[in-house]
Amino acid sequence: MKPGTRLKSAACDTEVMVIRCAASAIECGGTPMGEAKPADEASLCADHSNGTLMGKRYVDADNTYEVLCVKPGKGSLSVDGIALATKEAKPLPASD
Repeated sequence: MKPGTRLKSAACDTEVMVIRCAASAIECGGTPMGEAKPADEASLCADHSNGTLMGKRYVDADNTYEVLCVKPGKGSLSVDGIALATKEAKPLPASD
């Protein structure tokens, strides 16, 4: 997987674009995401059903993974079962 790759959830409507990644698979709703939507929809895991917001960036604690949500859905994003958090906006510099 490389930056710019679009991934689709197997459990809901969520689609993301990869900004930064490593070797592990990005998951949505508890199931790994892929470049193509599978024919059979997987069930949404209750622990990973917080939803995603369009236009938001999601990152892990180490900033190893970063994805941009391009289509929202009911599943939440994770890597190896560890949830990704919404990336906070950088504060603007103070002007005196």
